[in-house]
Amino acid sequence: MPRQPVYEQVIDDITASIRSGALRPGDKLPSIAELCVQYEASATPIRLALRILDERGWIEVHQGRGSFVAERTPEIT
Repeated sequence: MPRQPVYEQVIDDITASIRSGALRPGDKLPSIAELCVQYEASATPIRLALRILDERGWIEVHQGRGSFVAERTPEIT
């Protein structure tokens, strides 16, 4: 079975943490540098994952401040 791309793993991990309550609305996510270390990846797939999560409404990315769990996340099914 092919290995899951890093950006998909990041998306899955962050959405799972939000769904479980480990990450709550307003919580700040680790920095891109911290996520690079955690996932042993370059910044490119980390930025892609954060952009997708932002577009899907899971997080809010604020230039210069970081990424935060959205106050209103998509419906959890």
